[in-house]
Amino acid sequence: PDNVVETQVSVQRNNQPRTLFVRLAADKVDDKVVGLVVTFDDITELAAAQRKAAWSDVARRIAHEIKNPLTPIQLSAERLRRKYMDEVRSDPETFANCTDTIIRQVSDIGRMVDEFSAFARMPRPQMEIVNLATLCRGAMVLPKNAHSEIKFNFEVQTEPIHVFADSQQISQVLTNLLQNAIDAIHGREDLARKTDTPGEVLVRLNKSEGQAVLQVIDNGKGLPSDERDRLTEPYVTTRAKGTGLGLAIVKTILEDHGATLDLAACEETVGTCVTVVIPLISDKDQFFVEPEQLGDGK
Repeated sequence: PDNVVETQVSVQRNNQPRTLFVRLAADKVDDKVVGLVVTFDDITELAAAQRKAAWSDVARRIAHEIKNPLTPIQLSAERLRRKYMDEVRSDPETFANCTDTIIRQVSDIGRMVDEFSAFARMPRPQMEIVNLATLCRGAMVLPKNAHSEIKFNFEVQTEPIHVFADSQQISQVLTNLLQNAIDAIHGREDLARKTDTPGEVLVRLNKSEGQAVLQVIDNGKGLPSDERDRLTEPYVTTRAKGTGLGLAIVKTILEDHGATLDLAACEETVGTCVTVVIPLISDKDQFFVEPEQLGDGK
């Protein structure tokens, strides 16, 4: 009766996992136990925030320790290839392959370090009025050209759709979500067998109850049903390669914009439907915005 029991319990509510902090204590009157008091605190968001803060510190340290030696390693490999390539007679092909491998791997590690730095030191958004439809079209240009085997479609209910946002950061969100869709399509088993099912990515944008609703829908391999909510946490990924920071960066940016992110299985086709909800600008908001805050597509 004099002890207090505390523990964490994981439960599912409306298909969403929640973490509860449970505390059990005896209710005593005149040294007599008359009952038990049980309290439940929902600490789901707190636990996620603590993990994010811890991983942010890890990312900062990793970026600092790894970035310094990368440049001299790459310069040394390039100098070896440039200076001794013509002098190697016994096995020039192996020499060239080894130096190319060093340079390529250093470049890959450099990109990972850039992701670590971006996650650890996410800049504050520079807010302005932007047309979300314009940003969507711009974000789809490069993927369309780079992946001709995938069909890209854009559907917009009406234009313009104005939101108050940092155009560069929202463009980064769109780029990451499109890249995830592309990776999911490339990860399909049927794609490797060259079946008649082409890869498709649909970006859908509309307005609903004072909010802009953006959906990125693909017919890729889909999301795992277990711990789907943890995919937005750092270093959690379903891919064999990658840092697992893409969705973590996306969620951080959207939180700074007062927006939400939802990952779900697609009801229209096999694959994934990612939904982003961003508050629209009201007439009152537009009236008080300074002229210099008007961005592209104003």
